[in-house]
Amino acid sequence: MTGTYNEILVLFSLLVAILASYTALDMAGRVATTRGGAARWWLTGGALAMGLGIWSMHFVGMLAFDLPIPLGYDIALTLGSMLAAIGSSAFALWLVSRADLPYRLLAVGALLMGMGIALMHYTGMAALQMQPGIEYHPGWLTLSIVIAVVASGAALWIAFQLRTGGRRKLLLRLLAAVVMGFAIVGMHYTGMAAARFAPDSWCGAARGGGVPSEWLAILVVVATVAIMGIALIVSVLDRQMHARTHHLAHSLARANEELVQAALHDPLTRLPNRVLLQDRIEQAIEKARRKHEQFAVMFLDLDGFKGVNDAYGHQAGDALLVDVAARVRSLLRGQDTLSRLGGDEFVLVLAATDPEGAAMVAQRILDTVSATALSVHGVELNVTASIGIALYPSDGDSERDLMAHADAAMYHTKDNGRNGYTFFAPSMNISAHQQLKLLNDLRRAIERGELVLHYQPKFAAPDYRMVGAEALVRWRHPELGLLSPGAFIPAAERSGLILAIGDWVLDEACRQMRAWRHAGHEIANVAINLSSLQFSSPSLVEAVAAALRRHEVPASSLTLEITETTAMRDADASLGILDELTAMGVKISIDDFGTGYSSLLYLKRLPADELKIDRAFVHELETNADDVAIVASIIALGKTLNLRVVAEGVETPGQRQHLRRLGCDLYQGYLMGEPVEADQLFAALADRPLA
Repeated sequence: MTGTYNEILVLFSLLVAILASYTALDMAGRVATTRGGAARWWLTGGALAMGLGIWSMHFVGMLAFDLPIPLGYDIALTLGSMLAAIGSSAFALWLVSRADLPYRLLAVGALLMGMGIALMHYTGMAALQMQPGIEYHPGWLTLSIVIAVVASGAALWIAFQLRTGGRRKLLLRLLAAVVMGFAIVGMHYTGMAAARFAPDSWCGAARGGGVPSEWLAILVVVATVAIMGIALIVSVLDRQMHARTHHLAHSLARANEELVQAALHDPLTRLPNRVLLQDRIEQAIEKARRKHEQFAVMFLDLDGFKGVNDAYGHQAGDALLVDVAARVRSLLRGQDTLSRLGGDEFVLVLAATDPEGAAMVAQRILDTVSATALSVHGVELNVTASIGIALYPSDGDSERDLMAHADAAMYHTKDNGRNGYTFFAPSMNISAHQQLKLLNDLRRAIERGELVLHYQPKFAAPDYRMVGAEALVRWRHPELGLLSPGAFIPAAERSGLILAIGDWVLDEACRQMRAWRHAGHEIANVAINLSSLQFSSPSLVEAVAAALRRHEVPASSLTLEITETTAMRDADASLGILDELTAMGVKISIDDFGTGYSSLLYLKRLPADELKIDRAFVHELETNADDVAIVASIIALGKTLNLRVVAEGVETPGQRQHLRRLGCDLYQGYLMGEPVEADQLFAALADRPLA
């Protein structure tokens, strides 16, 4: 008995085989890239979709085959063939989901999967229950099994290679599905070609209550195509979800890295900040303790950096910091750490080094920093550095001790002339503790009434009459005695206490002027110094007005002295503040003139009444021709701008004679009168007439 084929159904069986192959390749990718419990679900779903696809192709091919007798299928054998297809598919997906697929394992897998597919096919053929039984041509039977094994091997290898995604892999997966589909169809129809039906054969399943082939084929095709379609749709959606999740996870990781970077690094120089530095030092301690090594912690501070900020603004200062950081970092090794604590303070951690190595690096840093030049408005700015060095374990065995001792050594360098490096010594720690105690005592000095004002008279040429005085703050310390401003004002400026001290000086000077007036002593003017922090305080103008009102002192009797650098820090803002003060009647004096970054353009706009020549130019006036020229220029400038010129630090008759010859207006110094307490001022100068 000879069968015939429906070409349309044969073509349809090929399409089903290609769809099943593509589903198999896609499921292989999902199983290989999924971990945990989800991988088992994808393996189960993939095995069902792939197995039903191959099994469905078999029944479509059977539907395309026609014999001149009714055909049916035994349900038990049909389900058995389906289980064979699903089992083979599950084994194939498990195999390609492994991390590697050696050729020996590939060969074993191809043999088992091919035999499974062949078992599915010939079990499905046996479900016809033909009477007499189907005979098979040995050659065609063997060829069909060989095709099944070879096709399985090719399918496994292709699925393993294409299990990851990507646009190029998607196109290759489509091409591979076509090749695999033809191989599966080739195996099926080769097996069908091996079948021999006797002329008087009849289908036992059709007569014994089996399922008619038409209904079974339609049901199988519809269900299988639906299952494979759903599997592919779910796979595509899952892939898109994974891609989106991967994108979100990547974005989150990048954002987290940026947050960590911001939390652990200085935003200006991108160097590690204090938090990360502390961790690096603790790691260095652990490593050095384990390996019995030394390492160094260096505290670096730029000399003169505040002057750059004051004169040229913070933008120029920031550019200088970035440049210095880059140059210093270029001198270090990969295992070393350079950190910025803030402002112009840097800390270096030099791994596995001895004192000689630390000294060599410190000197190289000093040479590099001093060579750093930044052009701002056509001016080349140069700064130097002061470095303090602490060594582990000799100078401390904790992060806190090493930092504190390196800091103390750095301040010792500054006290000894700057632009150098100093190794920590125990005596420095005593000085640091003294500074801390002094600062704590200073916080209570105002409320305890320990601050006092001394007054140094100012005299006018040509008869050297006293025309005013300068109020100078002193601290009557209960243990250390009378302290000059140089002993505590720098600490007050660093801590911010200078604001409270400045307010007290302003109030006390106004109170004293009123007390003198009530005692019958008339004094034309009292000058007080304003710190840069006090001058930039938004409450300065109101504080001055309130003090004058409170003590009923005329504003013209008060002179506020500000340094040239302070006035030039933010010239426009300074002009606004000074205009308010002069409108009130307060006089303004530019202190330490000639030592800062002078700008004649702004100087002529400042509503000042006086220029004070710094004592550094007066000190060598008798012997230094350059100082004579500078003082003569300042006096000439003051005359041109209608400003009175005050010389401070006049200590010898020769200095006074030179100043008088050059045309100086006012004189202040130990030659004329030393600073004394308020009740001694007029007694010490009783023989001098008042203006």
